[in-house]
Amino acid sequence: MTYEHPHNFPKLHNAAWPGVVGKGPGAEPPIDLDTMLDLTADADFDGIRFDGFDLFLFAPHIDIDSSDDQIRQLADKARARNLEIGTVVAPVWGPTGGGMAMGDADEQAKFLTQVRKGCRIAERLRELGVRPNGVVRIDSASPVEAWYVDPMGNQKRIAETFREACNIAENHGERLAAEGEICWGGMHSWKRMLQLLEMVDRAQTLGFEADMAHTLLYLLGYNAPEDAILPANFNWRNEDKFEAAYCQLTEALRPWTIDFHIAQSNATVHGSGTHDKTGRHCLPDDAQGKLDIPHHAGYWLRDEKGDLTKHIRHICWDGCMFPNDVMMKRETWVSILKAMIGVRDKHGWAE
Repeated sequence: MTYEHPHNFPKLHNAAWPGVVGKGPGAEPPIDLDTMLDLTADADFDGIRFDGFDLFLFAPHIDIDSSDDQIRQLADKARARNLEIGTVVAPVWGPTGGGMAMGDADEQAKFLTQVRKGCRIAERLRELGVRPNGVVRIDSASPVEAWYVDPMGNQKRIAETFREACNIAENHGERLAAEGEICWGGMHSWKRMLQLLEMVDRAQTLGFEADMAHTLLYLLGYNAPEDAILPANFNWRNEDKFEAAYCQLTEALRPWTIDFHIAQSNATVHGSGTHDKTGRHCLPDDAQGKLDIPHHAGYWLRDEKGDLTKHIRHICWDGCMFPNDVMMKRETWVSILKAMIGVRDKHGWAE
């Protein structure tokens, strides 16, 4: 907190997972966790630094089967850099040992096993005092094309799996956030995401994780043209129509939102390595970016009356699938931190 930047909430987090998501075979090599944490801790703008980081529970960053000693070592890494840990991502997808939430009993069991392991690590980090807030993030881990074979049957199956996941989370004192990303069946449009949340009907445990880049693609209905709010050939210079569409989107999903990613996007899709195409992340000052980051973040952080909800205790930057040479530059993280501070200056508070 400074005179120019008087707020200390929400806390500012970086994501460690851009070091592994979209990396590996067929793409650039991963960036190890220590390097990602050092890049985060070293960034500084106007004397303000990141408060913490969010984490993907996946090797080579951290194994989902980590022992208590390994979890304690992770907590020590955070403390050594004066960083908190926030939201953790459970690796529920098939290639990481999980299974489809809409799959058969075996697939469902694999999915829920990964949720259980993720909640265990999250709980342990909380007990170790390095994770004061945050949730456990999940997706449906189900392809969009396969979902369309039986939309209602598959949606019911995902909801059933998510309800079981809620039971697991509650046993560990955790909450779950379903990420709105167009590459996951049953969550691939804003209407389907809302439908799924309502079908699960466990708002005390399951909420929505809004990423500003991914949710921008909801407007265009990239994988669900029937649910598009804007036409595919939308003229982004039509600011009034864009604002009205963004308002419609956020009014539907904001009441469910419990985790929030700051991001920029040029409203195109991008995939890398084994990661399916989804909303493309851009640097905050990208000339093709469609978002005024501080302005549009307010649609998620303030209610329909314009009042702060204060439901989000930390915000996280997500820049998945950036080139490694971009991520290794200190100025990249300074520019990102500057954008995050801009959001907190406009929509934050002091405690």
